[in-house]
Amino acid sequence: MERPVRLEILNTSGTARAGVLHTSHGPINTPAFVAVATKANVKGIDPTQYTQLGIQTIIANTYHLYLSGLEVIAKAGGLHKFMGFAGPIMTDSGGFQVFSLGEGYGKKVSKVEVLQKDSSQKVLGSPSAQPEHFAPNLSAPAVYDEELATSHGKLAIVDEDGVTFTSHIDGSMHRFTPERSIEIQHQLGADIIYAFDECTSPTADREYQKEAMDRTHRWAKRSLATHRQNIDSNKSQAIYGIVQGGRFSDLRIESAKELGSMDFDGYGIGGSFSKEDILGILDQVNAELPADKPRHLLGIGEPEDIFIGVAAGCDTFDCVVPTRNGRNGGIYTKHGKVQIPNVQYQDDFGPLDHGCGCPTCTNHTRAYVHHLFRTHEMLGPILASVHNVYFLTHLVADIRQAIIDGRFDEFRTSFLQQYKVR
Repeated sequence: MERPVRLEILNTSGTARAGVLHTSHGPINTPAFVAVATKANVKGIDPTQYTQLGIQTIIANTYHLYLSGLEVIAKAGGLHKFMGFAGPIMTDSGGFQVFSLGEGYGKKVSKVEVLQKDSSQKVLGSPSAQPEHFAPNLSAPAVYDEELATSHGKLAIVDEDGVTFTSHIDGSMHRFTPERSIEIQHQLGADIIYAFDECTSPTADREYQKEAMDRTHRWAKRSLATHRQNIDSNKSQAIYGIVQGGRFSDLRIESAKELGSMDFDGYGIGGSFSKEDILGILDQVNAELPADKPRHLLGIGEPEDIFIGVAAGCDTFDCVVPTRNGRNGGIYTKHGKVQIPNVQYQDDFGPLDHGCGCPTCTNHTRAYVHHLFRTHEMLGPILASVHNVYFLTHLVADIRQAIIDGRFDEFRTSFLQQYKVR
């Protein structure tokens, strides 16, 4: 069967690999950083700037686009035409919302704090919205995060068939099943779509992680069957399965083996986990996945972690960190992150990062960007986000070139010696 995506590997360095991922909307040079475009936009960045900033491909959010504009996007002819972006696009499955609508509601997007779940039915979310048998874990810290709390509904009910949830827009009830998630992604028209999965909390016990992983595998089979039955979409859109298993290494390996035996076009490694845990087992997970198919690491984007992911054999990465940090004044530099609103940058007339070729560094000084943040001008977060996205896309491009040139280890050592995590 001819695949809608094809990975061409150009060179390797151990398990690290550089290549080209061929898609229906053009090639992606790998390794590649995938910019997060939750609602069909990378926050604060005009799509006409994507190429200039090194953005080759983006990933959009199925849940948000379904609630806010699915019909309009379909009428426009799909996401590419709707947002004016001709390059490859990914869409997630909405599976993360199983977590963020429920266990993550009202908390930071760390996927750490949880509420207890009844063993007969997994009811997640605000205690006031729960049936009587729901018992909140009162010992769990409830750290409130306004951005998250205002972007998701208050209730998600998981059962064997799918998830029922309320809209954060108007409180209306909706339902995602594996079949419905795939149908929505077909309408959005992304080049790479994802099987519907259940994302758990890293603090969930082994029994529940195993239960959720097994359910994810069953949903993966249903997602795959739904996609393969749509002849037109099957020709133009690739489908990735998602490895789960939480922070348990044996479950992660079991999940990789199970999904690797299915006929997916590529694989995502996702779910909630301790970053230290998943980064430590990536090479073992990837060893169980087909070597000739692409691997995407979901939600990892800090420079030091990208090196670990590349070394373990991952091809693409997505994360909200460049724009989230940018909105809060966090700036990537070759010597580590800095907080541009801090007073020491008030009279600093150098660029955000010396030697950087991004539009912000080319045209503006640290003092000016500092001024924009201190005066709460919206241009400040925009200029910071532009720089951060450029920094990460070009870092990964440099990593790619180093693999091609046979000097990956040397480049990694050199970069990390300069880059100080603060």
